[in-house]
Amino acid sequence: MSRSQVRRPQGLGNFGDDDTGTTILHVDMDAFYASVELLNHPELAGTPVVVGASTGNRGVVLSATYEARALGIHSAMPISRARRLAPQATFIPPHHDQYAQASREVMDIFGSITPIVEPLSLDEAFLDVAGAIRRLGRPVAIATLIRNRVRDEVGITCSVGVASSKFVAKLASTHSKPDGLLLIPHAKVIEFLHPLPVGALWGVGERTEEQLVRLGLETVGDIAETPVATLERALGAAQGRHLHDLSWGTDPRAVIPNEPEKSIGNEETFDSDTDDHEWVRSRIAGLSDQVARRLRASQSVARTVGLKVRFADFTTITRSRTLDVSTDVGADIYATAWSLFGALGLQRARIRLVGVRVEGLTPTDETPTQLALDTPDRGHRDAEVAMDRLRQRYGPGAVRPGRVH
Repeated sequence: MSRSQVRRPQGLGNFGDDDTGTTILHVDMDAFYASVELLNHPELAGTPVVVGASTGNRGVVLSATYEARALGIHSAMPISRARRLAPQATFIPPHHDQYAQASREVMDIFGSITPIVEPLSLDEAFLDVAGAIRRLGRPVAIATLIRNRVRDEVGITCSVGVASSKFVAKLASTHSKPDGLLLIPHAKVIEFLHPLPVGALWGVGERTEEQLVRLGLETVGDIAETPVATLERALGAAQGRHLHDLSWGTDPRAVIPNEPEKSIGNEETFDSDTDDHEWVRSRIAGLSDQVARRLRASQSVARTVGLKVRFADFTTITRSRTLDVSTDVGADIYATAWSLFGALGLQRARIRLVGVRVEGLTPTDETPTQLALDTPDRGHRDAEVAMDRLRQRYGPGAVRPGRVH
């Protein structure tokens, strides 16, 4: 059975309703970027919607509604293929500042439930709700409360897995999508895991899956019944032991709260390769502005700016520079990224893609020096914050920096 053939359990009753000790929740937003876009376009609800690029065919799909997925569209698919599969779909360009805002609202809901929240990305997180049971009820009741609050307060849906470990909770949320809840009682973990294909195990990619299938190991139960020594010889000591432990539902990892986002980035694949470096400059400027908006939306500042350039032959290079002072100002990020580009000495090289990324993130309120009032940068930041407010009120295209052509 291939990864795509994993069958979703049909509802909570399959494994019973005993949630004793199942205090680990994995909460995952459903088609997050697309769902946020539907808040601005409610008339598109129930139709195929693809988030990626509004024009051209060189980008990739970032998100798609379930109506679009039913037509064969999935994340990371080239936009050109998505357009061929679903010419009737609506294609919407991404608005990362809006996703960051929705993510912050979702994470605030999680934080009001329990302080032990481990975000994995903008749209998913682990929660340990053991300390909330006396106040809010049993784990399934808490999971239901979260789903209702996300729907009512943010306007999107999420799926929740409830289990006694992180690994099983994440699998459960995947199998409950979309807009579902699945409890795996502690006593039913093996019953849930063993029929699944080996590709369901955390850490099994396509190559490992092919290797396991060649060994005759097609299900998680097959791995569970294989001697550890055999798995270690085939896969290496660490991975062999890891997969054997997971196959028996053994995952002692705790939920680690407040894990910060490590980087924020945006990149753009051009409709056609270009050697017009002034035009590339405008795209770097636009990407820098988007990254800065996402930084401010996440209430973070960054210390390192990185540039990614992919050429017509698909050769890719990256460069980075650490700033003297952390920033969330688009003008600073752009100046650094453009300086990195200039230092490459590319002459008239034909370019396919550029990307801008920032790293070394810290919360804004922990970095007071980055907003020194007696520096010119304060004026840049005030102007960009004002533009944030205009975009929030009038839409993402209402205003943009003059350097973005």
